[in-house]
Amino acid sequence: MTDLAAPLRRAAPALLGYAAVRTLGLVVLAVWSAARGKSAYTLLTARWDALWYTRVADLGYGYEVRLPNGDVHSNLAFFPLLPWLERALHAVSPLSYADGGFVVSLLASLAAAWGIFAVAEHVYGRRAGVCAVLLWAVLPVGIVQSMAYSESLFTALAAWSLYAVLTGRWLTAGTLALLAGLTRPVGLAVVAAVWVAGIVSFASSSTASTAVTPSASTAAPSFVRDRSAAPAPGARGWRCALGMLIAPLGAAGYVLWVGHRTGKGPLGYLDVQAGWRNGFDGGAAFARFVGEKFTSFPSALAGVGLIVGVGLVLWLYVVGVRQGQPLPLLVYTGVVTALALCASSYFGSKPRLLMPAFPLLLPLALALARARTSRSAWVVGGVAVASAVYGAFWLNGSGPP
Repeated sequence: MTDLAAPLRRAAPALLGYAAVRTLGLVVLAVWSAARGKSAYTLLTARWDALWYTRVADLGYGYEVRLPNGDVHSNLAFFPLLPWLERALHAVSPLSYADGGFVVSLLASLAAAWGIFAVAEHVYGRRAGVCAVLLWAVLPVGIVQSMAYSESLFTALAAWSLYAVLTGRWLTAGTLALLAGLTRPVGLAVVAAVWVAGIVSFASSSTASTAVTPSASTAAPSFVRDRSAAPAPGARGWRCALGMLIAPLGAAGYVLWVGHRTGKGPLGYLDVQAGWRNGFDGGAAFARFVGEKFTSFPSALAGVGLIVGVGLVLWLYVVGVRQGQPLPLLVYTGVVTALALCASSYFGSKPRLLMPAFPLLLPLALALARARTSRSAWVVGGVAVASAVYGAFWLNGSGPP
């Protein structure tokens, strides 16, 4: 407990700020929904993907919906960790599956906020860590962090896996990557970060071995800044190798199981996704979707907004590269961003699919950390109010598909 108390005290301002922002969002959602005669809790726990997750928790896999156009929506598209946790909570408490999903989401969002703080503090310092968490909280689609969806759970696992990589804790990094791979298909991004970091670590160890007396500090890769966490080269070598070995087992295991279940082999999961019209086409479908917005004047404004949004995402990534973000963060963010922008899935989902790419916020967090506290507070407060209002409006309307 003593080992946990000190990091928790350091993260307390970030966690309290995060809780305040998300509470504001939930209050605004409750008021807005009540005014429209809707249940805010139902919006958070029993719509869209949340229903699919609870159905998996309740009945297991095998449920599908056949649409008139021939598409087949199978619940095999949904990775199992969140339903497993919902089922576990239901088994040991009076909570329903939907209640369990909501509890997991709330706890996971706090764990994600803490993980984002840990990563940002490690790279840029405590003040930037607090700002990074607040910026993640005030994202326009931040309300998803409080829904019975898997985004918060995945972000928590990804953030702490990346932190473990940055501090040389390879077994922890690999285990969390395995769990992230059981949560969402984009778990591949965490696996890629662990593998690239591991390769760099082995390369650094090989280079250090040419020295007369190699040490833990000379053998550690440049992104491992917590030298006290880096064991001797030999110990780190087998731990790194084992971490790399177990990292992809979650995603690979589920994909292979789906292939066996469907009888279509290793590519069976791609067929399941195709039934949802999900795929990876390099962004061609998204480009056509944006281009179609310019066929009339009102929708052209939305097209301009989409182009500006994509441009902002790419610009933030480039700035992160120029600022020297650690390689594991750049690899992780690059894969998450590519999968989100280049997929042919529901285009309205792209903002929430980008939500786990929290390192994109680090350049903004660093700029905010360098500003006066009063100015930063006004900026965050204003954006938090706007985010809360937008989240309530969005969830009471089309919401996340």
